[in-house]
Amino acid sequence: MTGNWESAGKLIVRASENAAGGESVSANLLDTVSGNLAAPAGAILEAAGTSVEEVTENLNAVQQFLKDLPTKLFQFGVKAVFALILFWIGSKLINLVRKFVKKSMDRANADLGLRQFTDSLIKVALYALLIVWIAGTFGIETTSLIAVLGSAGVAVALALQGSLSNITGGVLLLILKPFKIGDYIKEDSKGNEGTVTEIGLFYTKLRTVDDKVVILPNGTLANTSLTNVNLSPNRRIILLLGISYDADVAKAKKIVADLLEEEPKVLKEPGIQVYVDALDASQVTIGVRAYVKNEDFFEVKWRITEKVKLAFDANGVEIPYNKLDVMVKEWPEQKTGA
Repeated sequence: MTGNWESAGKLIVRASENAAGGESVSANLLDTVSGNLAAPAGAILEAAGTSVEEVTENLNAVQQFLKDLPTKLFQFGVKAVFALILFWIGSKLINLVRKFVKKSMDRANADLGLRQFTDSLIKVALYALLIVWIAGTFGIETTSLIAVLGSAGVAVALALQGSLSNITGGVLLLILKPFKIGDYIKEDSKGNEGTVTEIGLFYTKLRTVDDKVVILPNGTLANTSLTNVNLSPNRRIILLLGISYDADVAKAKKIVADLLEEEPKVLKEPGIQVYVDALDASQVTIGVRAYVKNEDFFEVKWRITEKVKLAFDANGVEIPYNKLDVMVKEWPEQKTGA
């Protein structure tokens, strides 16, 4: 377009020069100038008409959107309220299913850990199905949603390998049953110990002697060694008592044996043992072994330990403790010069 205006200008200048020289402007020259001027003017009008049409179409689209907006908002609100009602009804039905499964497993005398694990699994699965079903009420293709969730599930599974291993570990714990609810266990990797109170989908909870709750991943418990104290109905108490080398060993052993015989919760079978365990640097170590019921272990151990101390004190049996003898050496007096 700029080139056309330049061409027209050159022709006008040439025409002026010819007129100044006495020559007349020819009709062909005028036609050429008129054509060059008419071409850009037509292009401008055509472009302006196109722009006006586009603006008009955009304005019509905005007006139509604003006109349909209340209706669409109302429809969305109705769907949202309907979805909330469905979720409320679905959650109630899920609770009914969970209660039914719990009662069925109670009648079958299923293990408490299995009941807890199954309840967690049913809860997660049914709520996932409920959410997919509600998404379908909003017009979302459930097949496409399931495909997307499946693809996302692969990525999530790779990112959450530890959590998935906990689920697998929970299944193994329920199948192999190295322990059950109420057992007292010792986990060897971190030294945690306590009574099992819950076996969940991801974690197992222990309650310690001082009433703390320890939460352990199921994957860790399934892949480490542990000690289950309750697999045997009885538990052995082992005490190591130190007495002085000046004390009467036979007398000390008799005192301890009499205390164990008097304790009603100490089992008579397989019997008690009182023996000299070691001759240490500063004491004679007397070993004590006796069996009690699992539930009586700590109570009897603490009571026997206290009674031994009181009996040793009453009978003059010395319990040694670390001593430090300090010898002061006198240095000869230094002679002072006269």
